[in-house]
Amino acid sequence: MAFGAGNPSADCIADSAGGLTFDLDVPGHSAADAAHWSAALVLRRRGADAVESPEEEVRLPLTPNGDGRLRAVLPSTVALPEGRWDVHVACGEAPAQRLVPGIADLRSLVDRRPGPSTSPLAVRIPYATKHGNLSLRSWLRGPHAEAGDLRVEAAGITGRGTLHRVENPRAWLDGAVLEARCRRAAELVRTVPVTAEGQDFSFTLPFAVLCEEWRGGPEMWDLWLRGGPEGAEEARVARLLDDVADKKQIFTYPARDVAAPYAPAQVGPYYTVDNDLSVRIDERPPVGGR
Repeated sequence: MAFGAGNPSADCIADSAGGLTFDLDVPGHSAADAAHWSAALVLRRRGADAVESPEEEVRLPLTPNGDGRLRAVLPSTVALPEGRWDVHVACGEAPAQRLVPGIADLRSLVDRRPGPSTSPLAVRIPYATKHGNLSLRSWLRGPHAEAGDLRVEAAGITGRGTLHRVENPRAWLDGAVLEARCRRAAELVRTVPVTAEGQDFSFTLPFAVLCEEWRGGPEMWDLWLRGGPEGAEEARVARLLDDVADKKQIFTYPARDVAAPYAPAQVGPYYTVDNDLSVRIDERPPVGGR
């Protein structure tokens, strides 16, 4: 039997503020009985022990939705730390049961443009796991640098983005720089200037500056936007404001050949498992294969 087979399903509606509404049927229970038994939608952070870390479990009351079903609401104002959250339903004393995805209305997440605020940006995207269960991917960012159009050219990357969740985007971006930080060695940081227009910014990152210290093998550089008063604030460049929970396999970009000092290399941008923007350097395969 497939994972999740026979489990109750939940329909999900997203709103533009970052909130989610779940509507579901619970076999053996009706909405009319909801007042007489304890029922909750339970979110458990992946890999967390709810007994050891109670803050890693969120319980949302289930109430009749007026249409013969049960409803739970996760407002954008309820803090949900970053990570993957598995969705369960708990009824009375029975063990919590995983939910499977029903109909998902995520239209409000497409091309989402948050309003002005300095509170952290809440992003929650429901998705089906590889076993067919319902989970949420959650982000909580502030400030947030949303990656936009990205063009990969022979010499480097030209990108655009939008800054969110700062009090004065113009002042924050005045003199801001894009930082590429090497995961292999924290002291290796390369910066390029950004051009700002309102809360939008653009940058060009040459591949050559990332290849200067490369000594073979795969090497990753993470992209950050640094600005604010005297460059004291930072924001990870990421793509979060849409309905795609995992962008690594969806938004793919070509790698370009670079004549690096150490050896011929291939360099290109990619999105990480957290939907953050990074750059990968690797050895160029020999012509004709090995």
